This record gives sequence, C-alpha cells and structure tokens, in this order.
Amino acid sequence: MNKKIIIKAALILLWMVSPPVVDWASDCPKSSDTKQPVKEKVNTVDTVLKQLDKKARELTSYEAQIEYGFVQPLLESETLRKGILYYAKLGNKSKLRLNFQTLKQEDEEEEKYIEQYIVLDGAGLTRPGHQFKGTWLVHIDYEIEGVKYYQLAEAKEPNKPVDVFDLASRNFPMVGFTKIEDMKKQFEVTLVEQKKSEPEDFIQVHLKVKPNSVYKDDYIYIDFWIDEKLGLPAKVVAVTTEEDIYRIKFIKPKVNKKIDGKVFEFKIPESFNEPEIIPLKKKGEQK
Repeated sequence: MNKKIIIKAALILLWMVSPPVVDWASDCPKSSDTKQPVKEKVNTVDTVLKQLDKKARELTSYEAQIEYGFVQPLLESETLRKGILYYAKLGNKSKLRLNFQTLKQEDEEEEKYIEQYIVLDGAGLTRPGHQFKGTWLVHIDYEIEGVKYYQLAEAKEPNKPVDVFDLASRNFPMVGFTKIEDMKKQFEVTLVEQKKSEPEDFIQVHLKVKPNSVYKDDYIYIDFWIDEKLGLPAKVVAVTTEEDIYRIKFIKPKVNKKIDGKVFEFKIPESFNEPEIIPLKKKGEQK
C-alpha cells in the first residue's frame, strides 16, 4: 500500500473512539444518494454535533486495540491490519502512538507485520547533527527496516501548545475531535435514518465533502456512527476519490484512563537504515 495513504489512514484513526459493537456487513453504504435524512425526532444535526464536541473536549487519554481495513474494489484488493492506539495529554502537550502488529491480505493467513507511527513534540527526538523543532510524525517500518521523520508543524509558544488532534485536522479529516464550525466548513453534515436491522442506539452522521473543501481531492464522503450511550463515534467508513474504502473499528477502549508516558518512548534498532528526515515545506516552496 502507498505510504502516503498509510500515513493518512494512521491519522484518520485519531477521530474514532468507542467499542466495536456494529456489524461490519453494513459498513459501507453503496451510494450517498440512497441515504434519507432523519426525520425530526429527538436529535438534530446541531444537537448531535454539540454533544459529540463536548465528549471530544473532555478526552484526556485513549487506548484501544484497533482493526483497520483498507479495500481497493477496482484492484480487488483488501487488507486488514490490527494493532493498538494510544493518545494522551501530558501537561500542556499531547502525544499519539499507533502500533500495527499484524497484516492480513485477501484470503491469506494473518502474519506478523510491525509498523509504528508516533506523533510527538520534536523536543523528545534526538538525531546526530539535527535539531528537531515543532511537532513530528515518526514512521518506523520493521519490514523494510526503515524510518522516516515528518515535520507536521513548527514550534509554537509554550502557552499556545498544538494538540495532535487539531494539528492533524489541518490535513486530514479529524472532524470528530475538532471544532464543529470547522466540520461544517468542510462538509455538508446530515443525519441518516438507521435501517430496522441496525442497532437503534446508534446515530449515523454523513459527511459529504464540499466542492471547496480541503478534503476535496482525497474523499467523496465519510460516514461515522455515534454510540448514543457513550456519546462518541463507534465506527467510520471513508470513501476516497479513487473509490477506495477505509473501515475502522476499536476494541476494548479505555477512555480517560491513566497512560504511562513511557508508552510514547521508542528506540530504533541499530541494524535499521539511516532515518530520512522530511522538514515542513515553507510557504512558497514547491511540493
């Protein structure tokens, strides 16, 4: 799978928090045209989003096993990765770590495949001859014994820290954990009436990408289901402009439970290749 796609998928995982209690058989609506807006009952778009925003703002830590599926219908290709996701606010800073542990392709047997993504302040990084400033994404691939450092943001003033959720939202659909106003700017937001065969305690939110959205080149639409009891998303399905599909679910989540800061520490094996360091593009620079 393209590494650019993998990195985007890793950050998409940030905005999904809740137990995996939804049947995957109905994960991906075939077309947004088949959806019918929810009739005026108890919930409206504004009330649902306000409740979601409140829960997201209360989040201080998160840990869960994850199952992440990626489907390419045109290539008849499908992969399933399993791992663990960690997020925590430590003081005035936040950190994220995603450890993929296994990979299953099509009908093949599941195999060990270690790939890690760590998002943290550059002050926690050290490399001979290089000074890290700002926020960075570290990608460690044990299969090819390679490491890449991607700068995501420049350093901010101490009293103006950047949360990884807000940071990721600038380039990826972190809509579940960012300001509601930002979500409405990027998407047409509607509620979808659930079929009788689906659980009644879930609210489906449909996000259609607007023509001028920053996501217009990446996604057609995104659907996520909110667990009414938890007030947080339970499932996400994102359809790309290339008709590829992301399917993500979380298992045994631990919300706002203490996480040891050592979880975000890492050490690169000496046998690995020399890391590639990719700084943030300056304004005016060509991509």
